[in-house]
Amino acid sequence: MALKIEQIAAKSVFDPPGYTQTIKVTGAQSIILISGQVDYDEKGSVGHSGDFAAQARAVFAALKAQVEAAGGTVANIVKLNTYLVDVRHRAELAAIREEVFGKKAPASTLIGVTALALPGWLIEVEAIAVI
Repeated sequence: MALKIEQIAAKSVFDPPGYTQTIKVTGAQSIILISGQVDYDEKGSVGHSGDFAAQARAVFAALKAQVEAAGGTVANIVKLNTYLVDVRHRAELAAIREEVFGKKAPASTLIGVTALALPGWLIEVEAIAVI
């Protein structure tokens, strides 16, 4: 059976643009669990300090690299959990996610947090992919 990833929304539930309610996966051979990715600089410190857009792009580049290292592509990512220190970046995040995933991103959850592991990180994203 070939891998098939479908986006689904129950007819009784509002399906907002830019959001995927449910992902159904059939025929998967592997499940890839990607730990929270953050923006590191070349020395292992916080990258792009104070620049949300640059951090977000670096985080999604890291997710892309991780899923590719496992043999997939961003199209194989079916679930995202995103942690923001400031949820006012939500609209900016949506535009950056669209650069990576198109209009309908994977199933996702956005969580506002008071802090991440290092002061200065503004975003962390973890993912699940199927291959």
